[in-house]
Amino acid sequence: MTKKAVNTRATARVAPLRKGTTLQMIRLVCPDAAQCSLISESFGLPVLDSDGIRDLHEKLIVDTAAALDEGLGERAMQIHLQRIVGAFVGSAYGAGQFYSRAVSDARDATAKSACDDRDEDVAGPVGFDSAAQRKREFAADMALQAHALRVAAEGATAAYEQVVGEVWKPFERPVENPGQSVDRKAAELQMAALG
Repeated sequence: MTKKAVNTRATARVAPLRKGTTLQMIRLVCPDAAQCSLISESFGLPVLDSDGIRDLHEKLIVDTAAALDEGLGERAMQIHLQRIVGAFVGSAYGAGQFYSRAVSDARDATAKSACDDRDEDVAGPVGFDSAAQRKREFAADMALQAHALRVAAEGATAAYEQVVGEVWKPFERPVENPGQSVDRKAAELQMAALG
């Protein structure tokens, strides 16, 4: 009986990366200034100072970097700002996703309330809004929040580019345990040792 030769040479594997949230992803789920202004006007909500929010957050990050300049080296500053800007971007993306769900709920409720054959969706007692109206108002509130966080993230990414000198992009870390688990690898090594 001949033994199979065991290949001890490690095979090269490309570790898959966990994709980070980009600024483009935020722009797809969060309303822009024009849409936010229309929502504010339609629902009687305050009009946000988008440029002011963006500028303030850009200044915040630039001032933070200036204060830390003597204590951090260039690479440490880049890593620190990468994390801070990543938090702003992640927060805006989460708010944008929540806003999108709120809009879907409002559309569903509004479509149901338009059907004359449904008794449960009739307007509430005098002086109270219908469920569909409350969902539309909630979606409008979420639009303002998502937009505010979007422009804050845009300001933070602009500051990153100003301080670091390159465009911010999300950190992409390798997926943990991309292939086999440690237990599986250990079992294979043990079985190979047994012959």
